[in-house]
Amino acid sequence: MLLAAAVARADEPAAAAWSFGAFADGAYLHDFNEPANHLFRSRGTTFHVNEPVLDMAGLSASKAPSVASRWGTELTIHAGKDAEVFGFSATAPNIRGYRWLRHLGPTNVSYLSPVGNGLTLQAGIFNSFIGYDSLYAKDNFAYTRPWSADFTPYLMMGVNASYAFDDRLSGSVFAVNGYWHLADANDVPSSGAQLAYKAGSRATIKETVLVGPHQANTSVEFWRYLSDTVVEWKRPRLTAAFEFQLAEEKVDAPGNPRALWTAAQLPLHRVWNERWSATLRPEVAWDRDGRWTLARQRVKAVTTTLEYRVPHRAANAILRLEHRYDDSRGPDGGFFSDGGGLKPGQQLLIFAAIFTFDSPHH
Repeated sequence: MLLAAAVARADEPAAAAWSFGAFADGAYLHDFNEPANHLFRSRGTTFHVNEPVLDMAGLSASKAPSVASRWGTELTIHAGKDAEVFGFSATAPNIRGYRWLRHLGPTNVSYLSPVGNGLTLQAGIFNSFIGYDSLYAKDNFAYTRPWSADFTPYLMMGVNASYAFDDRLSGSVFAVNGYWHLADANDVPSSGAQLAYKAGSRATIKETVLVGPHQANTSVEFWRYLSDTVVEWKRPRLTAAFEFQLAEEKVDAPGNPRALWTAAQLPLHRVWNERWSATLRPEVAWDRDGRWTLARQRVKAVTTTLEYRVPHRAANAILRLEHRYDDSRGPDGGFFSDGGGLKPGQQLLIFAAIFTFDSPHH
């Protein structure tokens, strides 16, 4: 999960010099609506249904900065159906070089500065400070992502600085090229900040804000403002989290309408043993003006996931059986169906297989 800021402490022991990884995930999403176009409407990931799909595969190499070796780096390349849509904007043109940039995951350099407890500086493409879910299904409790994840950044491109004030409180600031890292809405960067607080040994609270223009008109009155709040409670075999998003912007269009986005999710994850686990995730999302999903809709969804893991040394095979029900209402709500129209409800039965390999080297 992307809950805590990545901050290296000056008193931590030296970490492994390099870590190498590989992963691949594929799935069959059976849509009982039987849409002729095989599409899960209004989605940025896992959007192909009723056909087997390799959603994502990738290779990575990383070296974390430490007191012993202050420079760090991440290198990630990926490909698959999910790399076709995520990171782009439906309301802004693509960035120059997007055809190869879309195949880069976290790819950056970092430096641990000897300031206080250690100030970590990072530049390049990095995991988004917004959201609870990763772009990569291997890092999430469920195979499909929630609505809150698909319409906020999975990755950011720019610079950031993170600092741990003490064992409980850490903070980060960042400046990025825009709301979507593969979009070229304008030449004015967006910026934001995050505070993460450990409330005891089990609970963590994170608040992140992102502000900046996502339109050709970069006047402050047309900037987009996003707040993302995540609370996570962890026990050895149980994780519960709550995420709430609120975003708004005034649109540079006749009448200057104000667009609103809000979303929330409540994932509950139970581990039975080293092989079996289960997840329940209810969620809601409201795109009042169709600015994020291009449809004026209010969505309610429930996802249930059963997972079985087969570990073998540095490798893992992860099998997931998932059921998902989405209900979309509103002027533009609905999901594709076999008759070519839209139905308010959609049921998916998902069979997914994920393979991972992670090998640290000193």
